[in-house]
Amino acid sequence: MSIDINSGSTPPKQENSKIFVNRLFSASLDGLNAKIIEVEATFTKGLPGFSVVGLVSSDIQEAKERVKSSLLINNFKFPPLRVTVNLSPSDIKKRGTHFDLSMALLVALYQTSISLHNDIFVFGELGLDGRVKSSSSLFPIILSLKEQGILKKAIVPKEAMEYLSHIAGVDFISVSSLNEAIELLKTRDYKSNAKKFVYKSKKLTIANKVYYDDTKINLDFSDIKGQTIAKRAVLIASAGMHNFIMEGNPGCGKSMIAKRIKDILPPLKEEEMLAIAKHQFLDGITPNFIAKRPIRSPHHTATTASIFGGGSSRARIGEVALAHYGVLFFDELPHFSKNILEALREPLQDKKVNISRVNAKIEYDADIMFVGAMNPCPCGNLLSKKKVCRCSEQEIKRYKNRLSDPFLDRIDIFVVMQEISPDDKSGISSKEMKIAVNKAFELQKSRGQERLNGKLYENEIDKFCKLSLQAENILFSAIEKFGLSHRSLVSIKKVARTIADLDDSDIIEKLHILEALSYRRR
Repeated sequence: MSIDINSGSTPPKQENSKIFVNRLFSASLDGLNAKIIEVEATFTKGLPGFSVVGLVSSDIQEAKERVKSSLLINNFKFPPLRVTVNLSPSDIKKRGTHFDLSMALLVALYQTSISLHNDIFVFGELGLDGRVKSSSSLFPIILSLKEQGILKKAIVPKEAMEYLSHIAGVDFISVSSLNEAIELLKTRDYKSNAKKFVYKSKKLTIANKVYYDDTKINLDFSDIKGQTIAKRAVLIASAGMHNFIMEGNPGCGKSMIAKRIKDILPPLKEEEMLAIAKHQFLDGITPNFIAKRPIRSPHHTATTASIFGGGSSRARIGEVALAHYGVLFFDELPHFSKNILEALREPLQDKKVNISRVNAKIEYDADIMFVGAMNPCPCGNLLSKKKVCRCSEQEIKRYKNRLSDPFLDRIDIFVVMQEISPDDKSGISSKEMKIAVNKAFELQKSRGQERLNGKLYENEIDKFCKLSLQAENILFSAIEKFGLSHRSLVSIKKVARTIADLDDSDIIEKLHILEALSYRRR
């Protein structure tokens, strides 16, 4: 390979030649949102050197060596001038290796006037031999720019098209080498050369909106013997994405149920799949873009920072963000630290998490379905008919008090699981539950709901959760008898709405309210 640049070996005479201040556009992540970064370069008289300015991180400073190597190995000779590359605005901290390509292009074409439209961006990391490579921050940056309505066209690494092609509405010009990118800027042939991605998952169209669903069952609910009530509660929780807690003796199937929830959850729209992938890229995970909601199950010894995100110099996302549009499962729930359980109240209510550090303040979406599993007492045998509980009343009380009322008030469904009996049968399968969930999902979306029942805002309750006269009377009686809070009342209506959907009923009837009340914490 060789770079054919007429002025590569002989620098121009500065007195008679115009000095171009060329500019290319790129971007950098500021929290979870991308900010436009203008990359500009000048070549001036002075001691030959190469400097990068503009509040850049160490990985951008290292880009100088990658740019030099990729240019020199392709027969480009640096002019004996002082090269200054500036990334502006200078008050935003920039990080990432995707600035390599734009910097190399400015150096290689320093005597050519580059005129790119403001909506054409350049991204790519350089190999030492001039290959253009991808980076983990590329997908979140491009998706964020597209969501802001800024990005229309981008020059990107060819190897990144495997996942960038999922982002519709952007014309991608893919290049595999620095030579190819230079030729592109010379000819100014900015035509998209990337193929659009087609999802392989099952496609559903409801109310003129498209959803995708992966129907593959990896773990089946038919493996769980008995637990009819718990399975019914899981079906309701999954159909409406309600927060859900299981209580039962060790070995009764709590963890087995939690692991099988993933396969029966509702379909996803494309925007939700991209948001899930964005969070995975930010955590260094390469997503598979399958239409299946994520499930995260951190250990009870996990730190607050690992659950919610954080870091000293740079705020990073945690398990709550990685469970976005999916399930966050806490096994051995009372053993999680008090700080974590209390801090979980905000994302369960507001569906967002704020991280504030000296050097970073970010907010990220955390629309999760929370699932918890716990024993009835420290030894686990309180509800057992065969084993004797070894715990004192004080120990049981202390164990239960680890979960505060404000936290439990945000849980829609509680279920107490029974001991397994040799006579228990398999019962309902995951396939049957999935069909029921999808039926309820279609009804919710057909009503015009943007959010599923468990995630409805308070101002949407009266519109979508219409009760019959008998149901209203039962609910008013429950308020007086149990002293329900306003949040509990809203929660009961949302659960009853999902039960009505599973019964294919437009109105919430008396039986639906009674069943919803049976899942309240006692």
